[in-house]
Amino acid sequence: RSPAGMLLVAAGLLLAVAAGGRGSPAGEQESPPGSRFVCTSLPLDAAGAGCPLPPVPMQGGALPPEEELKATVLQLRETVLQQKETIGSQREAIRELTGKLSRCEGADGKSAAGAWKNEVGKGKDTMGDLPRDPAQVIDQLSRTMQTLKDRLESLEQQLRANVSYAALPSDLREMLQRRLGDLERQLLSKVAELEDEKSLLHNETSAHRQKTETALNALLERVSELEKGNSAFKSPDEFKVSLPLRTNYLYGKIKKTLPELYAFTVCLWLRSSASPGIGTPFSYAVPGQANEIVLIEWGNNPIELLINDKVAQLPLFISDGKWHHICITWTTRDGMWEAFQDGEKLGTGENLAPWHPIKPGGVLILGQEQDTVGGRFDATQAFVGEMSQFNIWDRVLRAEDIMNIANCSINMPGNIIPWVDNNVDVFGGATKWPVETCEERLLDL
Repeated sequence: RSPAGMLLVAAGLLLAVAAGGRGSPAGEQESPPGSRFVCTSLPLDAAGAGCPLPPVPMQGGALPPEEELKATVLQLRETVLQQKETIGSQREAIRELTGKLSRCEGADGKSAAGAWKNEVGKGKDTMGDLPRDPAQVIDQLSRTMQTLKDRLESLEQQLRANVSYAALPSDLREMLQRRLGDLERQLLSKVAELEDEKSLLHNETSAHRQKTETALNALLERVSELEKGNSAFKSPDEFKVSLPLRTNYLYGKIKKTLPELYAFTVCLWLRSSASPGIGTPFSYAVPGQANEIVLIEWGNNPIELLINDKVAQLPLFISDGKWHHICITWTTRDGMWEAFQDGEKLGTGENLAPWHPIKPGGVLILGQEQDTVGGRFDATQAFVGEMSQFNIWDRVLRAEDIMNIANCSINMPGNIIPWVDNNVDVFGGATKWPVETCEERLLDL
């Protein structure tokens, strides 16, 4: 209702009261009991002529009722405008914070940090520099949200202190309560989202850190291997394994294993002056068969080749303390075998484990004979000396290829087991040393 209308109503009430309190003028007949007065509204400019308004009594200097009502309305309007302005400023702060949170949620790591710092440089800095740790970002955002909530609670307390809720219209109170409730729900929702994002970032950061550390450790191990290899050997195959004592704990181990084989060629350089017998240059054992492939010279017996525990004696003579090149070939077809020393074929035979394929997945040991897979060595069967260029192929090499390898004409590593540094481990005091050149070994024959 407008102030002008309210003034008209007040004027009408005053007229009614005045008319009821006055007596009839002299010479006029009083109205009979039960009669009613009819009040007709007049224009403001005609009120003075037709029906003069009595003066409103002043009580203790207080304002007239219409003035007091008008002052109350003005005060309420000013309070509403102030609250609108305050809510607008808070809404702008929330919009700014929401924008920053959106950029934080849409970016990761360094890119988010860069965008945040650019925004801080351009506009108002309400949160300070973004920490580098994502967990710290979430904690600082949570603190900022709590600060904003505290500011809203302070605003509500100011509203209660300055303006009584009873004096505010009911629709204004409900509107303010709804707006405050909406703001609080939005803040709680944002805080919950930030907590979820914090947990997710923590998990992703931990997984990424673990993955990075694993990759770095692998690289460090690889660098260490390369540094070790470069410091000891000019190339990965220019080394020898030294087994100086006849014990059951000095040995070398090939890291790779054999696949199923239907034929093979084994070649190696070795030097031994042990007596009697050179021992076991190499042995290959599989589950259920410790003597799958064995080359051994034990006691006063000749050198023997064992395949699946079947034996063939080889016409080789290498216990003179000099370097010798040894090659042995075998095939499942009729169990045929060949023995080469220093490039020359010295013997051949057949019926050595015919039609028996070599089983895969076993353990290949240098310098010891295995009674179980990878263990139970016997010191009397140990190899004493040095060996190098141990290679295995999955086929029978031609005699001319073997000759070329023995006289240093070609370097042909094995396609199944090549002689490389990182494929050979030594144990129990066995060592790796730079080996003499192929030509130097050849002169030693």
